[in-house]
Amino acid sequence: MVSAVSSRPSMFLKSLAVVLVLALLAACARGPAHRAAIPGDNDPHPGVVRARALPVQGLDVARYQGRIDFEAARRGGTHFVYMKSTEGKDYIDPNFSENWRAASAAGVARGAYHFMTWCSLASEQAAWFVRNVPNDNDALPPVLDLEWNNHSKCKNKHNREDILEKVRVMLAAMEAHTGKVPIIYTDINFHRDILAGEHFDNAFWLRSTAAEPHYKYQSRQWLFWQWTQTGTMSGVGVEVDRNAFYGSADEWIMFLLTGCDPRLLDRLGPQGRCQSLK
Repeated sequence: MVSAVSSRPSMFLKSLAVVLVLALLAACARGPAHRAAIPGDNDPHPGVVRARALPVQGLDVARYQGRIDFEAARRGGTHFVYMKSTEGKDYIDPNFSENWRAASAAGVARGAYHFMTWCSLASEQAAWFVRNVPNDNDALPPVLDLEWNNHSKCKNKHNREDILEKVRVMLAAMEAHTGKVPIIYTDINFHRDILAGEHFDNAFWLRSTAAEPHYKYQSRQWLFWQWTQTGTMSGVGVEVDRNAFYGSADEWIMFLLTGCDPRLLDRLGPQGRCQSLK
């Protein structure tokens, strides 16, 4: 593996140059709507005001949001949506298939997330995800949702090393299935208890609804920021989680083209783990 990577630096640079050109062309076609802040929070917190002005906004949804008009959501300023697909070894969100189809038809970038549980094997959960989540080339990288299972019979009495092993098994399986480097979603408690200080090649999606993430997650770099759970958006009839991408519209296009955090391209690209650089 190492020797294969070291033999192809010029190929990587050429591919990266092509991606940059495509990003520039796409950026030239953007309209002014991409630069406007998007309103929409029933209970706005002053600590996350910066998130509302970030240019690339999105949602995460599950069955609780009911039927969604993704066309209306796109017109309202939704650039992306992550939708719950699977949980544990045997649960699939009943709205996943419809959400997956409808978001794609509306031209909204969409990805799937798996909610990890701690009382079943990672191999069983991986098999369930592979069975139920399509391997679509145009999908966003999958997300592994890492939280304590506080509302289930599976309580927080688990060895940290065992949990980290499960996480890495699941991440590897998701990448093998989709061909994209998965993103880790987590909250303050789980990050503090398990993930803090651990290195991952994966980008992070951090929940922080009362302050900017760097106040709560130390130096953890984030790709997505979940900034409210009381959000509103055209096309969604109830409150919905609102999220923001870290960077500019140009960086968003780079992410869409490669499937990798633009800040990780120089490391992951030569390994063949970024889509348009393979």
